Amino acid sequence: MENRDWLLLLHQIPPKPAYFRAKVLRRLTQVGALPVKNSAYLLPDTEDALEDLEWICREIGQEGGAAWLFRAEVLAGMSSEQIEDAFRELHRPQYESLVQQGRALLQHVATMPDERLAAYRRLSRQTEELRRIDFFECPLRQELEQLMNEIEKQSHGRDRYDGHSKPVQSGQIWVTRKGVRVDRIASAWLIRRFIDAESIFRFVEENCYSHQAQEIRFDMFEGEFTHRGESCTFEVLASAHNLRGDGALVAVSEIVHDIDLKDGRYQRAETTGLARLIDGLCSQTPIDELRLERGALIFDSLYQGFC
Repeated sequence: MENRDWLLLLHQIPPKPAYFRAKVLRRLTQVGALPVKNSAYLLPDTEDALEDLEWICREIGQEGGAAWLFRAEVLAGMSSEQIEDAFRELHRPQYESLVQQGRALLQHVATMPDERLAAYRRLSRQTEELRRIDFFECPLRQELEQLMNEIEKQSHGRDRYDGHSKPVQSGQIWVTRKGVRVDRIASAWLIRRFIDAESIFRFVEENCYSHQAQEIRFDMFEGEFTHRGESCTFEVLASAHNLRGDGALVAVSEIVHDIDLKDGRYQRAETTGLARLIDGLCSQTPIDELRLERGALIFDSLYQGFC
């Protein structure tokens, strides 16, 4: 078996505040990281994983800790095959729990009253969230997917997703990192539609970028608009420009938050579908300008659906 590349995160977390260690562990769990030793975590080397771990490193640094991120092909004493097996075992308890819930739901699915339909939606959402971090397909994944298909079939195909500042001068240069994904695509749409209709976007390598006074940085370290506390960049932009009174924008921001931060705070039914659309867009569109252009069509439609 060919060795693959891995991302290795090492960290040192200060003893205070006491809650912060638990917060870091929760974030690492949410992105699917594999603990390999005390304060050492692995993810496969992908664009998404790199972005997730970079944000976690920054959060640790902002709280007075230290974090280091490395690329590695092999680890002493562990082959790539052994690491992949460890990832599969990591998710086994979660799959076992969801399979048990699915079996219980299947016994009473024929009438699907409201409370069971709600349980089905929760199970669907949890299944999708687990699928996104199940990088090497735990053996129980197929059993769970078959259960979900059978539940959907017996419920006669009922829809699982039917649930319900300071002004900026026009024509500013907005700068963000190359390889835009959901938060940056959504933020660029928000900027151009609600904040600066004549905005100009630049995409840079963050390590090589030198900030110019006339440029506004977003979703970048030390940017004018970027993650703040528990808020993603989209939420920060909306708040800073007094857009939180728009109910449709609030709905969009909650969906973007859950996809980007992976903390499941809002759990809107539309989140899974939008995540898949953005994943597909990014996999088929390597050019950032095109990602923004095509992403704007998606977010225009999503926003209009909430109006």
